[in-house]
Parts: sequence; C-alpha cells; structure tokens
Amino acid sequence: MGEHKRLLDTFKPEHYDVYLDISRADKTIKGTTTITGEAVQSPISINQKYLMIDDVTVNDQVVPFDVSEKDEVLNVQAPQGKVTVKIDYHAKLTDTMMGIYPSYYQVDGQKKQLVGTQFETTAARQAFPCVDEPAAKATFSLAIKFDEHKGETVIANTPEDHVKDGVHYFKQTVRMSTYLVAFAFGEMQSKITHTKSGVEVGVFSTKAHQPKELDFALDIAKRCIEFYEDFYQTPYPLDHSYQLALPDFSAGAMENWGLITYREAYLTVDPDNTTLENKQLVATVITHELAHQWFGDLVTMKWWDDLWLNESFANMMEYVAVDALEPDWHIWEMFQTSEAPMALQRDATDGVQPVHVDVNDPAEIDSIFDAAIVYAKGSRMLVMVRSLLGDDALRKGLKNYFAAHKYSNAAGDDLWKALGDASGMDIGAIMHSWLEQPGYPVVSATVEDGQLLLRQQQFFIGEHKDAGRTWQIPLNANYDGLPEIMKDSEIKVGDYSKLREQAGKPLIINDGNNSHFIVKYDDQLMKDILDHLDALSPIDQLAILQDARLLAQGQQRSYAELVPLIMRFANSHSAVVNNALYRIANYLKNFVTPGETEDQLRKLFGKLSHEQMQRLGWESQEGESNDDQLTRPYILSAALYAKDEDAIQAAHRLFEAFQDKPADLAADVRLFVLRNEVQNYGSGVLFDHLLNDYVQTSDPSYKEDICAALTSTPDDQLLAKLVDKFEDAATIKPQDLRAWYRGVLANQKGQQRAWDWLRDQWDWLDKTVGGDMEFATYITVTAGIFHTTKRLNEFKDFFNPKINTPGLTREIKMDTNIIAGKASLVEDEGKAVNEAIAKEL
Repeated sequence: MGEHKRLLDTFKPEHYDVYLDISRADKTIKGTTTITGEAVQSPISINQKYLMIDDVTVNDQVVPFDVSEKDEVLNVQAPQGKVTVKIDYHAKLTDTMMGIYPSYYQVDGQKKQLVGTQFETTAARQAFPCVDEPAAKATFSLAIKFDEHKGETVIANTPEDHVKDGVHYFKQTVRMSTYLVAFAFGEMQSKITHTKSGVEVGVFSTKAHQPKELDFALDIAKRCIEFYEDFYQTPYPLDHSYQLALPDFSAGAMENWGLITYREAYLTVDPDNTTLENKQLVATVITHELAHQWFGDLVTMKWWDDLWLNESFANMMEYVAVDALEPDWHIWEMFQTSEAPMALQRDATDGVQPVHVDVNDPAEIDSIFDAAIVYAKGSRMLVMVRSLLGDDALRKGLKNYFAAHKYSNAAGDDLWKALGDASGMDIGAIMHSWLEQPGYPVVSATVEDGQLLLRQQQFFIGEHKDAGRTWQIPLNANYDGLPEIMKDSEIKVGDYSKLREQAGKPLIINDGNNSHFIVKYDDQLMKDILDHLDALSPIDQLAILQDARLLAQGQQRSYAELVPLIMRFANSHSAVVNNALYRIANYLKNFVTPGETEDQLRKLFGKLSHEQMQRLGWESQEGESNDDQLTRPYILSAALYAKDEDAIQAAHRLFEAFQDKPADLAADVRLFVLRNEVQNYGSGVLFDHLLNDYVQTSDPSYKEDICAALTSTPDDQLLAKLVDKFEDAATIKPQDLRAWYRGVLANQKGQQRAWDWLRDQWDWLDKTVGGDMEFATYITVTAGIFHTTKRLNEFKDFFNPKINTPGLTREIKMDTNIIAGKASLVEDEGKAVNEAIAKEL
C-alpha cells in the first residue's frame, strides 16, 4: 500500500474557532469552524466526515469547494500563504458513540441524555472540519450552544471563559491534536479538589450515581497528578484535569487533554461494596489516562504507526504510579496476571502485528489498536527498558524528551535518543528487534555433554512459517556467568555442574518474568526447579506454570503433563500462582465433552479446590491478606464447576438472604452466588428479576455480574429470550453487547444460538458498532471460544469472504490460525489429557 496523502502537506492550521449549536431534541448539529493557518499549496484539503457543507469562505471571499466522501475531505480553493478559512455546515447527532453523541441513562425511571465526545482516532472530522492528523497541532477556541435547561453543566478541555446569549465560550487551549478535543453537557454532579501545585481536579458523573461513588477516583486522580509531576519532573500543563464517566462509551477510557472520559465501570466505585480487584482496575485506568496527559498529549506521536509510543508507555506508567500510590496492593502482580499472559498468548500467533506497525489508510488505523500488542506487549518492552536503565536515567531522559518536544510531536527514535543520552546505553538498538518484529522467542536451556547451552527460536502456537527471527534478549538469569543480553541464536554458557555448585540453587532464566520470552528447560533442569519449588518466589512459580501452558499449547510438550503439574500448586496461597494454575485448569475444558470426561474434570476441579475452599469459605475474614481476597474467586468458581454440594447450598443460602436486593450481596462473591442460582435454581421469574435489575441499576460491577450469571443459564427458552434482547439498546447497550454475546457463546447450551445470531445479524452489527475500534473484537472473542474442527470450518466459511474488509483482514487470518491450533491440539491430545485427569482422581 502506498503512503496515504497527509493533508498537513497542503494546509498547516494554527488556530480553530469552533462554534457548535447542538439540538438533542432534533438530533442536529449546526456549526461554523474558522481555521487560521498556512496554505502550502492550492487547493487545500481539510478533513470532514458525514458533514453537510453549506458555505466556505477564504479571507472573507466565497470560494468554490468540492467534497470527497470516499477520502473524507473537503477541497478548497485558496491562495498560498496565511489564510483564514470559514466553513458553515450541519450534521446529524448520531448514536454511534463516535464524534459528538448522546449517552442514555435513567434516574428514578426517567430517561435522560448526557452528550459527550469521542474523537480518537479520526472522528473529530465528524464534529467539525479540521486537519485530523496527530501532527497537525493547533490551538482551539470552543463555543457551544445547546438546548439547555436549568441544572445542566457543560465542561471542556479548558475552563469556561464566559456565557453570552446562551453560548458557552471556553478559554483557548494550548497547541494540541484534534483527536484530543473534548466537551460534554447535561445534568452532572461533581467533586472537586486541588493538587499541591494548584491544578483543579474534578470527577463528574450523571446523577444516577451516588455522590460517594466519585470519592475513590478523585483521591487517585489528585495523588496521581502529584506523582507524575514529580516523576516526570515536568508540571501538569493545564488549569484543570476533569474525569468524566459517560453512560455510553465504546472504549475503556480516552485521554482527552484536561477532560478524560471513561466508561462508568472504570471511574465510579461504591466504597461500601467493591472488590480489591475492582479498585485496582479503576486505579490503573485512571493512572493510565493521566500518564497520557504528558505522554501522548503534551508530546504526541507524529503518525498512528507510533501509536505504541502513546499506549505502551501509559500502560507501563499506570503500574508505576499505582505502585507508588498504593504500595500494599503489590500492583505489579496484576501486571503479571493481565498484561503478560495477554501479550504472550496473542504474540505467539503467526501473522500478528509488530508493536510498531505501518498504517496509512485511515480505514486501517482503528485495526492497529490491538490491546495485547500495542498496550500489553509494548508495556512489557518498556518494563525491560526501565529495568536496564534504572529510574534515575529514565526520569532524566523523560524530562529531556518532554522539554524537547512539548506541544509538538515525536517518533519512537526520539524517545530512544533521549533515554540513550541520559543513560549512555544504545537503547534503540536493543528495542528495534522487539518493536519492529512480530512474535517473541522461546529460550531452550539444556545440559549437553555437561555444558549448559541456550538457544533462541521464535515461539508459535498453531500453523506458522518460521522466518528465522532473533532478538536481543535480556536474560535476567539468577546465575553468574550468563550474559546480560543474549544476541545470538545459540550460546554455550559453560560447565553446568560448576555453575550449579557456585549458585547453590536451580537455574532460573527470566527471573521475575519481566522479559518478553518464555523458557523451555530440559528434564534435568526442570526437575531441579520442581524439587526446590518452595524456594521460588510466587512470580517465578507463576512463570513456570505460564511457560508450561504456552509450550503445551504450542505442542512443544504434552498438555497431559500439565495435569499432575498443577496438582503440585493446588494449595498455594498466592493469587498470582492461582491465576496461572486456573488458566491451565480451565483450558482443560476444551478437551472434554458432556458426560464421562466432563464429570471426571469436575472431580479434578473439586480435588484442586477442596482444601482452599475449606480455608477461605464464602465470606471474607477481618484482616485477611490481599492474596486471599484475590484467590477466593478462583476457588469459588472451581468448587461450583465441580458441583460441590456444600458450595452450591452455601451459595443458595446467601442468595435467599439477599433475594429482595441481590445488589447488596458482597461484591467479591456476588457473581458466583447469582450464577449458581441461575444455573441450579433458575426460573423465568428470577431471570426477569435480574434482567430488570440490569436495566435499572447504575452499578457497573453489578451489571457485569448479572450479565455473567444470566448468560450461563442452561434453559433454552431463556437463552432464546436473551439473544432476542441483543439488538434492544434499551436493555443491552451496544457498548456492553460483546460481553453478552461472549457469555452465551461460551455456554454449551447457548453456543449455537449465539453463533447463528452473529452470522445472521452481521450487517446489523456492522451498522451499529462498525465504526468502532471494538468491532473486530467480536471475531476475537469468537475465536477465543471455538476449539473444534467443525467450528473452525464454519468460522472460515463465514469470515473468509470478508477477509478483504479494511480493518478485519489481520484479525480474520489470525483467528483462523488460533482456532486451528486449538482444534489440532484437542484432536491430538484429547485421549492423553483425559487419561491424565482420570489418573489424578
């Protein structure tokens, strides 16, 4: 594909005056945008999408123009040099969750709207004509009028300057990219505080929420900004930092400069009934978005191929910040159970994108937002960099990077230069092998003729072609004598017995599991590790299980061998170990079918969870550890899958105690109580009660629990009723539909119904969420469930004709590989795995 024409080459905006008159009643937008800038050539081109252009003047003279809907541009005749372009237009207010759009919610049964914006990646052009490219930074002056009634609030990137004739005028912004412009209006509540340096920090939501639900976010946001000002050694550059929860929001959160928008689930927290896990999740989302206020907003990538520069860095910094703010949470353990496995799983599929990926066509930009690669893998790369540099050099390099590029743009190499200058290390040379290449290596450690040998080779799950790639691998070994960086495909380390004697402990490579590779130990080395298991840290125990699982999925070892392995870890009190253990155990469900083999697996789950169930029970104890709080969900889920009668009865008793108000069940057990009730004591009355609660509640965590419970019903009639609600936005918002679809698809009794719905309603789904970067993930979640040859063939029959659809090509190819790999593994090893399960009973 040739390079897409950059509009900045024809016209360089300096300032925008954006006037918007928005009618919620008529669902219309009337706008006037005046752009001052330099016309480099004539005609100039300005982005627009779905805008009806009424009139264009240049330097107060009416000029001819033409519109290309295909290229999403407005071409205007203009003289070269300094020009002022005024564009009058109108547009429709749509429900696509892109551009300017209304969110819907209820308060006391009354339907209301909160209008907000979502402009990343290329949706600012749906709101006002602009050069909608990250490098086209300019200043903006917003003026907003709307069908306002008493008690409404309007907020934007900058503070309001004044109101005149019903128009709200906002202070001029600093130089920034179009995709970061934001505003919102409607009935809102807020809580405000100030940082030590005087930055106003606010949290905003609809009045459907209780005021106390804003407190947690306000505290985290305030302390986070103070932390970043110190860590970056660069002041927060704006007057305020507002956090806004939108009832309808397609992404998780968006780093609009000064007005960050969030899904309600990622900002509002009920302090009286929430889980530690939920607090950790919300805190990391807030600290991620606030990291962007410097890294992404103050300094922005030049083009979308360097998206990782924004996202990977913010993904690492969210953990750095939370670790500083709440050290008792041990938040880096969450990094090991979320980012690391997500990146390793996705990056093992042939055809995966590299972290740095070329992208030119705007239609392809959304497709590069691969969370497992650009966010998770990229952040693992930067964790490696931080480990190599140390925080002093990192902070010095970042300070210089911000100083050199503030209010402007940068590329990846600019960051490596700043960090290299600060540290004296050639960071770029190391990182290019990781960022420009897809995939990652498996390092094989073997003892041959008494010598310890290390070899690296790209690791794959499923069909692949090995391209002979190599990486510069930070080995992080716990033995002296191994190189810090492994550059060659094979190295001979030396006499193993001497190394072992000197170290006095088993060899661990990738100690701490911070480098992006896995390790395949030979039998001798692995036996030594397992014989000294208690001496390993929980993270290194996690890594043993993690790497064993991946190697088995890649068919480099038998999955059957993992069955006795997980039994050795069954009674671990570590949440990270239990996370890795139950990833392996839950994957075993792919090998069984209803009847004898599944019954055996249920018994195995009972054996795995029995002692832990006795220890932890259903109710949290005063003063129990974070590990116990985070482990309990794995154990309850396992015990219920095992059909443990005591667990089933205990859950039922809890439900009966709270049946009039199930929302008040303790948040850490509520999901399991509700799911148990639906599966084992379900009825149409219970179904309707919970579905009504789902529509009425403003508690996002309760909504998620109801979704997971109802989609697990074994009742075919209720499943049919559920699927009929998929297209009813008054019941299931489009932003939440994917979770409902996945839940029914994962239910053996509902899988066919969900799969038929997706195929029958694909055009509706495309129309409803097709302009959204989440759209392709419907394909991803389908591939995450399917694991048989029959489903593989059906998947190919449906998606292969769509393989050339912009934004879907890579996803369809990769997910076909993913299902094929699972189907092959199940067919090859099903018998051995089920024999291994039976042997443990």
